[in-house]
Parts: sequence; C-alpha cells; structure tokens
Amino acid sequence: MDKNSAAIAALNDRLRTTFEKAAGQVVLTQGIASLPEHNQAAILSLVRCFNDFTRGNDPYGEHDFGQVEHGGHKAFFKIDCYDTSMQWASPDPTDPSLTVRVMTVMLAREY
Repeated sequence: MDKNSAAIAALNDRLRTTFEKAAGQVVLTQGIASLPEHNQAAILSLVRCFNDFTRGNDPYGEHDFGQVEHGGHKAFFKIDCYDTSMQWASPDPTDPSLTVRVMTVMLAREY
C-alpha cells in the first residue's frame, strides 16, 4: 500500500465506521431501504465493523468496497470519491477539502 492508498483508506474507514456527516454521505439503495428496520440496522452494523480487506477484494488498498451477509441477504458497500460539485471524480481523494465521499450500501442483487 502506498502513501496515497493509506491516506485514502483512512478517510474511507472514517466514513464507513462512523457514518459521520463530516466524513461523507451514506446512501442506501431501494433494496436495503425496503428491508425491515432490524435487518437494515444489522447490515449497517456489519458494514461499520467490516475489516476483512484482502488483496482479492481490495487490490488498491483503499478500503472502498466490501461484502457482508445477514439474514440471507448479501450486501455490498462501495465508497466513491467525487469533486465538491459531485459531478466528477475527486482531483485528489487524499484531500477532504477537494473530495465528497459517498458510500452506497446495496443488496448484491442490485449491483
């Protein structure tokens, strides 16, 4: 993992583990939102605690994708880094002043 990847991973981890508004935005797809609240809560808790990053699921070391399962539901989370206008990719995902992070939590079947 290079210096930039480590910085991006730390920022992505902050959003994923805290859901802090200052760290970025969390979006639930229609599939996740349609689950009973207890299933949603369990899936989001698993996302927050996820730490099984491997070369296979995290080849760039940025902690931007993962998979969790609960109650027969397989879910993915994906973190994308946009510029502050939210129209393009961030010019520097290591710089929070230039980046809006968006974590989408979705059912695997919605991918």
